[in-house]
Amino acid sequence: MLREIQALSEEIFPEVVRLRRTIHANPELAFEEYETARLVVETLQPLGLELQTGVARTGVVATLRGAESGPTVLLRADMDALPIPEENDFDFRSRNPGKMHACGHDAHTASLLGTAMILSRLRDRLRGQVRMVFQPSEEKLPGGAQAMIREGVLEASDGIPAPAVVFAQHVQPDLPVGTIGVRSGMYMASADELYITVRAEGGHAAAPHRLAADGVLVAAHIIVALQSVVSRNAPPDVPTVLSIGRVLAEGATNVLPPTVRMEGTFRAMDEDWRFRAHALIRRVVEQTARAFGAEADVEIVVGYPALYNHEEPTALVREAAREYVGPERVVELEPWFASEDFAYFLQQRPGCFYRIGTGNPEKGIVYGLHTPRFTIDEEALRIAPGFMAYLTWRYLQSAA
Repeated sequence: MLREIQALSEEIFPEVVRLRRTIHANPELAFEEYETARLVVETLQPLGLELQTGVARTGVVATLRGAESGPTVLLRADMDALPIPEENDFDFRSRNPGKMHACGHDAHTASLLGTAMILSRLRDRLRGQVRMVFQPSEEKLPGGAQAMIREGVLEASDGIPAPAVVFAQHVQPDLPVGTIGVRSGMYMASADELYITVRAEGGHAAAPHRLAADGVLVAAHIIVALQSVVSRNAPPDVPTVLSIGRVLAEGATNVLPPTVRMEGTFRAMDEDWRFRAHALIRRVVEQTARAFGAEADVEIVVGYPALYNHEEPTALVREAAREYVGPERVVELEPWFASEDFAYFLQQRPGCFYRIGTGNPEKGIVYGLHTPRFTIDEEALRIAPGFMAYLTWRYLQSAA
């Protein structure tokens, strides 16, 4: 079966590249993926899959029933682009100004379509079902994963058991093309947004002694004090990052503003610590301001949870990857402080989120995710669809 799937992946490679380029040229932002969803449906319809459209507005769910009874595997790809003007100059660069597939979701969608092509040819030998989820809005809170879960993608339906395991893949430009990256346990961070407002009296910059408080000075002390949340409160074995990335103090050389606003991010890899830290952040902000005679409040927008790869499914991914690309091309990943709403799927079902190497310095493919020059080495699309199909087959064989 390994060689057969690899051959099928090679056969469909030109079509997967075409699909990726079509999607790349026509990027759509979160919950606007109407044309992308239409392309997904047009590609899947000839395969004889059961299709649901309009799930979480623009999502598509495709179900493949195997010839024999068995468990259900859920495979997920995200479809949305980012509000980034593209600076690449290839023929299939973005045609939509200010929008770009800068995170590889074009490749994720095309790859899962390729996986569907492969598995549809093997359905007479599959022991179970495959539910393929084409998800909108991974890039923007509150994200599409929760919406699709609320609409039943993790539930039993039409005689099909609820998914027993969930898998997703993501491109990684700092991994060489041809490699697969895996990590068990806590892999990606939660991501919460911080919005802090400091209120002081405001007045002439030459006479701060006449003011109850200098809001700019207070803000500076808050920024420094917040680092104690990490350095003196976070458990030493829990990776944590707190950064203030934006400060708005609209005064002047001779004006101290009455209001200072700050924005930042808090990231952690432990859910218990994450919410304990929220209380500490509020306390530090409020009490630091009070100590200087000002007032401050903080709004914490709760983002995606930390992403945890379950041991057994991840072990299967690692084993299948070694068989598919060779053990020397399977990479153990370091923790990654980006966030990902596939974490919601992994909170409810065992599974694994793994990486596909797409970098190639020899071709100048070196730019990171979320940058205007990002692209992938499309040779990765020889591997990604087939590997996901092989992983699915391996799971169904082992679980039957």
